[in-house]
Amino acid sequence: MRKFWCLFLAVMLLSPPGVAAAHDSIRGWTILSDSDAGADEVIASAKKYRVNHLQLSHEVVHDLQEVRDPRRQAQVNRLTSLAHASGIREVAAWDHALYNLTYYPAEFRTGPGGTIDLDNPAFWEWFRGDYRAMLDLVPQVDSIILTFIETGARVENQHSTRLKTAEEKLAYLVDQIASVIDERGMLLYLRTFGYYPVEMDRTIGAIDRVQNKRVRVMAKAQPHDFFLTHPVDVTVPRIKRPVLIEYDTTGEYNGQGKIANAFVAEHADRLRHYRKLPNVIGYVARTDRYAESRIVGTPTEINLFALKRASEGASNSQIYLEFAARRYGLLASPHVARALARSPEIITSTLYTLGSNSANHSRLDYDPYCSSYHRSVSGKWIDPPETFVRHGVNKKFHYWIDVANHLSPPHCKTDGVLRREAGYVLDRGWVTPGNLMTSEYLSYLKVEKDHGVQLAEASLRDVERVRKLLRPNDYAQLKSYFERTVLTAKLHRAVAKAYFGYRIYVQQPSTELARTIWTGLDEAQIVAAQVKAYPAPPTGEWNWVVDANQAELYFKRISEGWDRYAGIKVPRP
Repeated sequence: MRKFWCLFLAVMLLSPPGVAAAHDSIRGWTILSDSDAGADEVIASAKKYRVNHLQLSHEVVHDLQEVRDPRRQAQVNRLTSLAHASGIREVAAWDHALYNLTYYPAEFRTGPGGTIDLDNPAFWEWFRGDYRAMLDLVPQVDSIILTFIETGARVENQHSTRLKTAEEKLAYLVDQIASVIDERGMLLYLRTFGYYPVEMDRTIGAIDRVQNKRVRVMAKAQPHDFFLTHPVDVTVPRIKRPVLIEYDTTGEYNGQGKIANAFVAEHADRLRHYRKLPNVIGYVARTDRYAESRIVGTPTEINLFALKRASEGASNSQIYLEFAARRYGLLASPHVARALARSPEIITSTLYTLGSNSANHSRLDYDPYCSSYHRSVSGKWIDPPETFVRHGVNKKFHYWIDVANHLSPPHCKTDGVLRREAGYVLDRGWVTPGNLMTSEYLSYLKVEKDHGVQLAEASLRDVERVRKLLRPNDYAQLKSYFERTVLTAKLHRAVAKAYFGYRIYVQQPSTELARTIWTGLDEAQIVAAQVKAYPAPPTGEWNWVVDANQAELYFKRISEGWDRYAGIKVPRP
């Protein structure tokens, strides 16, 4: 059997890589971190992926005004020059418009309540001049990626008697920026975004009103944000402009590359869907989540590889095997590929609960973080809002009636977000007031979290089996990757059992329930100590070690009495 795998993989690796279709003309990456060493490593790796488009965002340049800072300006110019020298044709910088209201001279803030008078031609003359001055500081940049909704002063909230609607104001703002972009032969991409479908409709309405025909659009591969359970963005075909699809290959909500994050189908299947649309011109993928969290050179790099190879016609199973063989060697590749391929189910059993993301930007945070129970619920974007949860549970759930209604803390049902973003859920009685956590849902949750632990342990065993076939550094990397995954899965299992069990206990105390809660609390303390003693992964937005402190916080809240739940204590049985 080993000879068969070696022959099969050798044939694949010697096969020509394929040629991307014309509508995949953009093959892009995005650097978020301001780590110079990290950026250099990413740009050096771009050539083998045939990257021809690079975005500089977030910690490099989030608002174009930041290039007035000499350090930021120097970094943008250095990275732009390096990217061009490395064969990357197009380098784009991010921007948001408008900035905070105080950025704009008081002489233009003459509208009601100190708002900007958008009908004043002098304001737009100043605005365009200011934009030119900023672009002068980064002259080699080829494109701007513009977020033009829900930013700073929010142009739709400024005064105008001529521009009657929010869409008209947004479109006019875009056209002013586009006119400056055109002067320099640059390109402008508009980022779409919306917390709920009506907001997406408004964004597309604004784009439809933009007069400049050269303006392009960048849309996320999911509506709203990067959740594994969100569907594809069905608004993309409605956009009457070239569209670039943005992928989160670093897992903002899904582990940020620090744990099992090999999501081949998540990226390849979405790419296959979008590349069939005539207005889609390619993809761009994030390469880090701040600081030293870049995925290049790690097992999570497989997500970048998946986009490249899927655009060239490779199947998902082929992508797993090819990546494992190229990175870790032919002999070890079947076991490594199998270990990596469990990632989606591990994560959706661990950082998700019954089909909904329950991690705050990958952090352990069941309560008080409310977005898990309203803003981030995939049911907003699915009709009917139902999901079938495997993970040993094997049951269909209604996202609102079943999942959100039972799992949500009471205060998250009344904080105003659900009413604003999905009021129909309340109107239809799908989510009702109060703490509705039950023993039935706790049993589902326990099965699912156990499943995540079991799969994580199975992947770690796969790595252990091929230790002798791996280079020492590769073995150490994979071992750490999956050991962190096991610890994360165990920590979530323990805290979820204690927290959701406590939510039942405060309504119906029982010795049996107290035993379940304390089993979770004791396990959480043990695993938290193991996390703290474990070598920390590279820095980034999600500080993996801090989850241990969060677990200890839940121990304190539940054992000493949580004021949010009437200070009820759970005595040790």
